[in-house]
Amino acid sequence: MFSQKYLLSLAAIIAIAKAAPADDASKPGIGKFAPGQLGFRYYIDTTTEYATPATATAPASSTTYAAPYAELSSLVGNLSTTTWGNWYPDATEAATDTDDPYGQYAWSQLWEATTFPNFTRGIYSTTVDPTPIPTESLVVPPDDPVKRAFQDLGIKFPLGFIQGVAGSAAQIEGAVADEGRSPTNLEVSSASRHLPEDFVTNENYYLYKQDITRLAAIGVEYYSFTIPWTRILPFAYPGSPVNQQGLDHYDDLINTVLAYGMKPIVTLIHFDSPLQLVDFNATLELGLPGGYEGEDFVEAFVNYGKIVMTHFADRVPLWIIFNEPVQFATNGLGVKHVVQATAQLYDFYHNEINGSGKIGMKFSHIFGFPEDPTNPEHVAAADRSNELQLGLFADPLFLGEDYPDSFKTTLLKTQPALAWTLDELAAVKGKCDFFGVDPYTYNTIKPLDNGTASCEANVTDTYWPTCVNVTVTEADNWSIGYRSQSYVYITPRQLRVSLNYIWQHWHVPIFITEFGFPEWREGEKLLVDQVQDLDRSIYYRSFLTAALEASQYDGVEIMGALAWSFADNWEFGDYNQQFGLQVVNRTTQERFYKKSFFDFVGFINDNRA
Repeated sequence: MFSQKYLLSLAAIIAIAKAAPADDASKPGIGKFAPGQLGFRYYIDTTTEYATPATATAPASSTTYAAPYAELSSLVGNLSTTTWGNWYPDATEAATDTDDPYGQYAWSQLWEATTFPNFTRGIYSTTVDPTPIPTESLVVPPDDPVKRAFQDLGIKFPLGFIQGVAGSAAQIEGAVADEGRSPTNLEVSSASRHLPEDFVTNENYYLYKQDITRLAAIGVEYYSFTIPWTRILPFAYPGSPVNQQGLDHYDDLINTVLAYGMKPIVTLIHFDSPLQLVDFNATLELGLPGGYEGEDFVEAFVNYGKIVMTHFADRVPLWIIFNEPVQFATNGLGVKHVVQATAQLYDFYHNEINGSGKIGMKFSHIFGFPEDPTNPEHVAAADRSNELQLGLFADPLFLGEDYPDSFKTTLLKTQPALAWTLDELAAVKGKCDFFGVDPYTYNTIKPLDNGTASCEANVTDTYWPTCVNVTVTEADNWSIGYRSQSYVYITPRQLRVSLNYIWQHWHVPIFITEFGFPEWREGEKLLVDQVQDLDRSIYYRSFLTAALEASQYDGVEIMGALAWSFADNWEFGDYNQQFGLQVVNRTTQERFYKKSFFDFVGFINDNRA
């Protein structure tokens, strides 16, 4: 990763000093000294390290994971493609193709029906060519006071351990109403919650080449991003036209990643469902409106997934079907649809495309840790908390087993028809190659004073459906960890336990698909202080150490780790929770590396087998 430029060695300075006259005070920083003695020097024997600037290479990597689209196109039928323009809320003229159900007028009407009190655009309107990364930006930060705690661990990450960074389209791309993209649930739900309606974010849609250049320069190996459904199929449903500009954009993005020596990871949906599929009046038993419970969802989503996979599977080694589905599944039917859609795309990828890459799902997991691990009732309460985050999806998908009892006695009580049949379970069993998990932090769990039965029977109970007591305080009244700008605490010891929990329950390779830390009130600091993010650096190295210990001491199979996020972004209405490894100037869109970025990459490289 790093090249070194050595400064004058201490031995060389000693030799010069001995050769100099005793009264020679002309040497800068040396001063007078007696013959044969070493005088005072403003000097520390050290080296200056630089991340190695990367340049695009041609041709791109020759490694392929499936046949090219030309050989797979028959799997998705005779697709029609078209292009649309941009939507401008203050436009004085409307499109005239009113008879075309998928024309510019119909597309514009999708946006006209969406209320944006403060719709804004960024400073870019076309793709920007990358510029070289200045050498001074790649100087590795000086050692910090805790570096020795993370050195010489005596254990190594396994061969092939994936090191990379992640981002999601809604949070970085901007250009939400440009080049055919249609509205999603996120724009509407953000406005209805009175969050900032500024969706400019990082303008990555036009700056992706520069972002990729910066990632490669600092030594990133895998770049995980999302391809929005609404950029590929603005009208969402099967039979509607495919957006040629969307295909071209992500085709070039993937090729750029490869050209810089990195590998792409694609997520198909990261909360951003097409607005046409979302019922904001649906009963919210679980998560936020995402449309997953709709009767047309599985067919429409699988159709979209097939289109993307056939176009890009030749160059993409890893696919994530859903991001944190528990956040937007809404109810029991939504949960079942997520599992069924994942299984269908798994079969399509491995059996029809014959892809040699891997398919998985990534779960949000605020690990439930019993307040008293020796108390069976506390352990049962923690199990319940974890089941209702992970087991409701993972038991059918990885084990071919029915939902956990805690799910049946709450979210399925009014939907008994949603219980799995044996044939349905057989159809979804084992339809993931890896278990993606986003383990940012954990909660302390203990049972309710009056037990779970009364809570389960009352959907209006404050604790329903988990029906457990959740805190961020230990039994001794200490907080679970160091507080960040959001809910996240530094909790590396519990990470190791949570990885063991997943491994022992489902026994499939675990991929840490997101983890990160927003320092407290970081956005209020000067730039020089934002980039010196020691707390975040400690977070990354301590979490990676815990993952390393789980791998080497406990035998947990861990595929890799993706840092969230590669740059400060839009945290669904909030720019103050700065999870990024780079600072983003919101006026100029300029990026600045943080110390934690160097330390994240360096830690993995220094501890590889």
